[in-house]
Amino acid sequence: MGEMVIEDQELKRTMRLLLVTLTSLFLTSGFCQSRIIRVSLDGKSPYSSIAAALSSIAASDSSKIILQIGPGVYREKLYITKDWVSLQGSGINKTIIISSIARDEWRCEHPDDWGVATLNVGASDITLSDLSVINDVGFNFVPKNLDCPADTLQKTPKQLRKDGHQMAVRTMNGATRMKAIRCKFSAYGGDTMSPWNTENGLWYFKDCIMEGGVDFFCPRGWSWAEDCTFISLNGPAAIWHDGSGNEDSKSVWKHCTFLGYDGFLLGRYHRDAQFYLVDCRFGKNMRDQDIYLVSTTNTIRWGRRIYYASCKKEGKEQFNWYADNLPEGLKKEHISLNWIFGDKWQPKEK
Repeated sequence: MGEMVIEDQELKRTMRLLLVTLTSLFLTSGFCQSRIIRVSLDGKSPYSSIAAALSSIAASDSSKIILQIGPGVYREKLYITKDWVSLQGSGINKTIIISSIARDEWRCEHPDDWGVATLNVGASDITLSDLSVINDVGFNFVPKNLDCPADTLQKTPKQLRKDGHQMAVRTMNGATRMKAIRCKFSAYGGDTMSPWNTENGLWYFKDCIMEGGVDFFCPRGWSWAEDCTFISLNGPAAIWHDGSGNEDSKSVWKHCTFLGYDGFLLGRYHRDAQFYLVDCRFGKNMRDQDIYLVSTTNTIRWGRRIYYASCKKEGKEQFNWYADNLPEGLKKEHISLNWIFGDKWQPKEK
């Protein structure tokens, strides 16, 4: 027995040494190395354009790329096609990225949405922090008639709308695991923030401001928004969710504030969805209207899943529809990052 114990101890020591060695190799590998690229408008950085800095990154580069972006207004459309890229601004009101694109007009000449947003994300493990991303086509609206024979969404002639789809951020091509911290995403029309990946989308937002028209925050997959402010400028709903790819897909709003025009509506869905609003605050001028199902031909397989816990409305008037109604056995204390993402992802704020 004594010899057996010694052998077990030796095996454990060997395994621990192997684990330490593998961990050291992983941490010192090129993949884990971060490389900083500086961008500024003052002529003191290698790049004065964010797009040029992104274009300089080789596809074969295994580093985690951090773009440190100085103050200023960067009027450019951006494409992120490499995994593990971070855009670090100098402050939500200091680093501002603006472009002007109407989705209806874009689809007149393009087969899909790649390029429809100010920031187009076609890669995973992307971090945005301390900056603003704006699609200003609706704020500086010019009426226009569109003839779109190639539009796969609507081929008949149409008129450009001030409140049409205007995306500040749009994910595509299987992108997942994107997080945004202390950012602002703004448009006048719908779908301002469009993190879309029905099957595998994992999204994290902390201390962000989002504003726009209908469904201006419209995640597909799994989404977590904490300490964020949502401002409805127009339209029949602020938030929307698509959880049709997986019965477990869900979207959480925790300690979030909802404001807007007089009579603004909270949210809606027309595919399978799962909403959890925890400790949220609603503006006193919000309409007495629960998150609602839009008339649709889609089959809602998993029923109505709209849940509230400890939400309040400004002023004395309160509405019954957001009374606490979490599923049996679930307490609001259970609703955490681990609860929503599990072993799929553990985003950490930096």
